[in-house]
Amino acid sequence: MYRGMLLRVKVLAVLAIVAVGMVPVQAAAPVVDTRVNVAPMPQIDAPIALLLDVGSGRTLYARDVHRRFVPASITKIMTSYVAFDLLTKGKLRLDQRIGMRPDTFREWHNVGSTMFLPADAQPTVAELIEGIVTVSANDACVVLAEGAVGSVPAFTKLMNEAAADLGMRDSHFNTPNGWMDEGQTYVSAADLATLSGALMTRFPELYRRFYGHAEMTWGGITQPNHNPLYGVVEGADGVKTGFTNEAGYGFVGSAERGGRRLVMVLGGYDRPNLRAIQSRAFIEWGFGAWEAQPLFAKGATVGAAVVQGGAAREVPLLAPRGLSVTVPRGAKPRYTLAVRYKGPLKAPIAKGETVASLLVRMQGEPVHVLPLVAGAEVRKGGMVDRLRDGALGVVGL
Repeated sequence: MYRGMLLRVKVLAVLAIVAVGMVPVQAAAPVVDTRVNVAPMPQIDAPIALLLDVGSGRTLYARDVHRRFVPASITKIMTSYVAFDLLTKGKLRLDQRIGMRPDTFREWHNVGSTMFLPADAQPTVAELIEGIVTVSANDACVVLAEGAVGSVPAFTKLMNEAAADLGMRDSHFNTPNGWMDEGQTYVSAADLATLSGALMTRFPELYRRFYGHAEMTWGGITQPNHNPLYGVVEGADGVKTGFTNEAGYGFVGSAERGGRRLVMVLGGYDRPNLRAIQSRAFIEWGFGAWEAQPLFAKGATVGAAVVQGGAAREVPLLAPRGLSVTVPRGAKPRYTLAVRYKGPLKAPIAKGETVASLLVRMQGEPVHVLPLVAGAEVRKGGMVDRLRDGALGVVGL
């Protein structure tokens, strides 16, 4: 076995898969049909702009995507991400009721966007998340944070831990609602795209349940969602607008058509109507000027990885979502694919755990890195399994 270097994986028909440790995969240079040009994109005046095809990981347009900026209510994407994670782990329940603390009511009653929670409110977790996602309720964010883990600092600690786990290098959270805090809360467009993609792919059922609603009624009050894509752009289902005088008008938007999902991030507009008009044109350009060519359907087996110390010797590697390559409409690309993981993987491994990456190489493009997950649980092995691994290791298997 070659430690830290080339490791063994199964080879699928047509597709050669290579697994490596921390070294780059060597691959033949691919070819892209460069005779097809991308259709001209619309005017985008936002100082920060990003458009990403989630299925392929390809950036369709980028402007200053690592620049740190104040997100305002866009912060609430991370708030919902942490809430979804707590729900998935059984640390919160959707029907769980959380009371409004007197101090919280005094501080957040009618401050900015709100659910208008009364002093004696006992909303459920589901109602709070709906308020956060649909009407950007500042009061709901604080009530949820305090009820979920005891305090706002404890909740923002989870937000920052999640950001670190996702590799969000240019983000920090000091508040669950994005209210002005002298720049202590900041993000980048690249980080927001990473977060949004993870929100949709890791918690698809919860995302579909709470995102995409044009309005919300609670306590006899109906309020609209200010997402400029809703009711205008086909397939629009997210994600979050944001505004303060400090941040200007920002937006993370998403739409899905035919299994293809685009996510865009726009930051720093000075007028909401310009944000609305240009964001619609931006995402329509992404669907119209580019097309996706499927690689693997959701749940398809891409390869297999060696497991050390497990009851099973190998674990299948699956596509957690539809994986594709994205090219200018009409182009016919050629590409190389390889699987990379830090191996051998060590048991125990949970089913659905992200354990490897699919590397897609296309000429003139940075390597696109797409996640692969374990297709089965691998429990820690016993003495017989360890003896098997040792014997196979001696002969280089």
